Amino acid sequence: MDLGLISVRYARALLKAGSEVKLEDAVYQEMQTLSDCYVRVPELRFTIDNPMLSKDEKEKLFVTAAGDRPCELTRTFFKLVLKEDREGMMQFIANSYITLYRKQKNLIRAKLLTATTVTPTIEQKLRKLVESKTSGTVEFETEVNPNIVGGFILEYDTYRLDLSVKSMLNSILSQLK
Repeated sequence: MDLGLISVRYARALLKAGSEVKLEDAVYQEMQTLSDCYVRVPELRFTIDNPMLSKDEKEKLFVTAAGDRPCELTRTFFKLVLKEDREGMMQFIANSYITLYRKQKNLIRAKLLTATTVTPTIEQKLRKLVESKTSGTVEFETEVNPNIVGGFILEYDTYRLDLSVKSMLNSILSQLK
């Protein structure tokens, strides 16, 4: 059984159904929430894989993990996944949906890592820079990590711009050795 192929098929069908009823954005948010739940709560996967848990209880878990009140399309999709005994693939399906949605909407995910918080002006300038390089809409995430000492690390698509003081110091140290 090819998990990737099956999960992409389910995700593609969900995206198509969502696009037809104009709910693809809502489903995208719910799949992101569900995917985050799988990461933050590793026990969710083990619980969903438990054969002793009824389909109704698994459905309630999916609904809860997808957010406050998932749309009817998402609820129906959960029922379909459970009916077909594919609940063990739900994490892969959610991640595949996120990937397909971003590709369809030309969304680029960017992450800015800094030693201290940045002003909204600087964040906006970096967002515009990434948008100009990728000609897409950017989902921008900022994170503060004092371990990089200073500077910043900007990641988007497959690119990484590391202008942190820590990496520069490590470079100098390796040259001195």
